[in-house]
Amino acid sequence: MIEDKTRVGSLTAEIGRFLADVTYEDLPPEVLPMVRDAFTDTVGVIMVGIDQPVTEIVRSTLVEPARAAEARACLSSRRVAAPEAALLAGAIAHSLDYDDQSMSGHPSAVLVPAILAEAEVLGSDGTEMVTAYVAGYEVWCELWRRDRNYHGKGWHPTSVFGVMAAAAAGAVLRRLSAERAATAVAIAGSYAGGLFSNFGSMMKGYHAGMAARGGLEAARLAAAGMSAGPDAVENPQGYLMAYSTDGTPDLTSGSKLGKEWYLPRHKLLIKLHPTCYFLHRSFNGTVQMLAGRDVDPDDVESVEVRMGRGQVTCLVYDRPQTRWEAEFSGQYGIAAAVLLGKMGVPELADEVVQREDIQAFFPKVKLIPVDEYDERDPVFSPTESVTMTLRGGETLESGPISTIPGHANDPLTREQLWGKFRECTADTHAESDARELFDLLQQIDSLSSASLLPTCTSIFNN
Repeated sequence: MIEDKTRVGSLTAEIGRFLADVTYEDLPPEVLPMVRDAFTDTVGVIMVGIDQPVTEIVRSTLVEPARAAEARACLSSRRVAAPEAALLAGAIAHSLDYDDQSMSGHPSAVLVPAILAEAEVLGSDGTEMVTAYVAGYEVWCELWRRDRNYHGKGWHPTSVFGVMAAAAAGAVLRRLSAERAATAVAIAGSYAGGLFSNFGSMMKGYHAGMAARGGLEAARLAAAGMSAGPDAVENPQGYLMAYSTDGTPDLTSGSKLGKEWYLPRHKLLIKLHPTCYFLHRSFNGTVQMLAGRDVDPDDVESVEVRMGRGQVTCLVYDRPQTRWEAEFSGQYGIAAAVLLGKMGVPELADEVVQREDIQAFFPKVKLIPVDEYDERDPVFSPTESVTMTLRGGETLESGPISTIPGHANDPLTREQLWGKFRECTADTHAESDARELFDLLQQIDSLSSASLLPTCTSIFNN
């Protein structure tokens, strides 16, 4: 028998107890459509990212050499070790920054790849996969709420919290005891990381895959008997303190897991543009502001965008030269709104970002940080606004921008989600095959096995 050294009453132990006890029947019914959308959207953005450079780098360097054949890599016919399948799919899912957003990070790009991979190994059914997702999400939020502004400290919350969430999901899929589940999360704390300074490069997307793999490995190690600190999460020299912005995280309050559900309050934001979500509202507001007007870009003298200080902190590229940099550029978002009127995958190509007219527009755009905080996610301001001044002195005002399609308060309809999914799978699936996959993902919790999701034979054939 494995010796239990988890301290009774500790936050680490409380997390373990929640993971051991949670069942599908416990989940708030209102979150189920959101979780189905999370699986659906994440598979879609994996497919649209298949041809990104990071895909072949990760596959040839780390995934293929592992040799084990446990799970399908990105639902392809190529089988690899499950942690490596999670690594690859997670890195791809976040490679274009087209995946969903919440809690200062990108939960589904970590959780969905990890769950789909390990579910194939364990024979988990749809209710177990959905339960694992919600459990991982709840653990992410329980930890995230105890401090703020991780970006400002230099961390990427997706990998700091994602690895803990993936370990939690793995523990649920493996039906670990409370003690072993707590140990899985404690182990995962040593896997956490991901530098903000790597934003604007392939490494940002890799962070999601890194967290997905690390979480599965942590759960596997715990199941095999690995020991870890019994209070690794809340220890004064533990996980929360190590990643704290100012050294004052909440180490003492009790866990709310299973008592107050976070997902109904901290809902997913599903993207309609493949960039950092922090520039979506101002982009959309500018497009709406200019609708029906014939504004010559040369007539624009200046644009001021007021948004949360945390958002400005992340939008670090005021003169982007590559698609990676443009993803984190408020200047690019406004330039795209004025000169292109749209901001999809084609508009993020390097040759578009480097266009002379777009480059010339960047100096006109100024981001002005405001110290107002959205209770749903304090890295955002409650609203944003865009003020555009034209030659001759005319001023255009967007007014307050709080939500856009896909936002938690304006969720996508099923047909809007299908439109994005079809666009994302256009190069990997015939339309009928894409629709079959979409419909199955939309009922993920009714599937008897992850293996029922159809194999994509058009990728990874070499």
